[in-house]
Amino acid sequence: MDDGDRRADVVVVGAGPAGSSAAWHLTRAGLDVAVLEKARLPREKVCGDGLTPRAVKALDDLGVDTTGWVRHKGLRVTGGGQVVEVDWPTLQRWPGHSLVRSRRDLDAGLAAHAVAAGARLVQEVTVTGPLLDDAGRVAGVHAEEGPDRAPTTWRAPLVVSAEGLSGRLAKALGLLRREDRPLGVAVRRYVTSPRTHDDYLDVSFDLSPAGPSPDSMPGYGWAFGMGDGTSNVGFGLLDTRRGTGAEPRAVLREWLATLPREWELGEEHAVTPLRGAGLPMALHRGPAYTRGLLLAGDAAGTVNPFNGEGISYALETGRMAAEAAVAGLAAPEGPAREAVLRRYPQRLREEYGRHHRLGTGFLALLARPDLVRFATAHGLKRPALVARALRLMGNLSDGRDGDRFDRAVAVLTRLAPAV
Repeated sequence: MDDGDRRADVVVVGAGPAGSSAAWHLTRAGLDVAVLEKARLPREKVCGDGLTPRAVKALDDLGVDTTGWVRHKGLRVTGGGQVVEVDWPTLQRWPGHSLVRSRRDLDAGLAAHAVAAGARLVQEVTVTGPLLDDAGRVAGVHAEEGPDRAPTTWRAPLVVSAEGLSGRLAKALGLLRREDRPLGVAVRRYVTSPRTHDDYLDVSFDLSPAGPSPDSMPGYGWAFGMGDGTSNVGFGLLDTRRGTGAEPRAVLREWLATLPREWELGEEHAVTPLRGAGLPMALHRGPAYTRGLLLAGDAAGTVNPFNGEGISYALETGRMAAEAAVAGLAAPEGPAREAVLRRYPQRLREEYGRHHRLGTGFLALLARPDLVRFATAHGLKRPALVARALRLMGNLSDGRDGDRFDRAVAVLTRLAPAV
């Protein structure tokens, strides 16, 4: 590959959901796009593998064919000795079902979808830093390619960072993670399980026999049937600042001990090691645009603080970053282009900032084990109340066009200050 091949209208770093979404939308807009991925797909990625109705909508907008994917119609929630099954809401804006797809298959499929649209995917490329012009503006990236890690340079007027939590490019420009914003952690493994086929996704707030405790708060466990003879079993701690640093394997073992043995979710049924990853929340790094670099997905900290869900927001922000790049490149180079691109961070704040503010407040309540024990013991007896909480936490609403609850949430969200 010569220097001419290492030029593009936009370089996208990372071929996860955010990067592939950005690449697909950019390519469909007629731009030459190069996607640089440090691994070789398919590859493992720590995740619960659940695709909420919001993520299903984003996949539909991308034109992804989900025929044959495992569907679920709702959640089975356990807490305070109570169990309730709640279907996903029936809304105008969002599908009424969720999907499960391993990230190994999802990410490879999304990257292939972007390539089919015309994007160039270059694998085993480790981006080491930004290429800066004389004005200090990003004009591409420095990288190492292939097994011999040959140094290379990729040039483009704009770069989209979809690198995930690491955010190497953002850090190089001084965009550091805000310590006052929540950072979660997800830990999971796959097990062979007779519960691989189930209409509901299992979620539990009781991570210990005694129920919620300071060691495991705020957080929840999950067991998602993959439909292939296995289940994805793990837990998420939604704000590590409020935990005591308990060892993840011990937390998982203690939670699994509370479940019926016939579910066969224990370590003896594991088919993969226990793996963990960070959950960057509440727009924790910004601004999401500066000096030729746009941040999307986890690089911008777009994970929902209410539930730790990030795939839908990665897909959505990939699209929004692409739209900002298309509009920016259509403007004359210089102040006019910069003015267009600087609207992107504001758009993220408008889309998510107020909901994230509510979510961080929710995490503060979840950090009180006594309150969670009371809420789950009494709230789960009222399925209608649980269904409404599910809509709020999942950011699933028809807004002011919806029912009375949707309109109340719309007012509450407008009153909340953006993060």
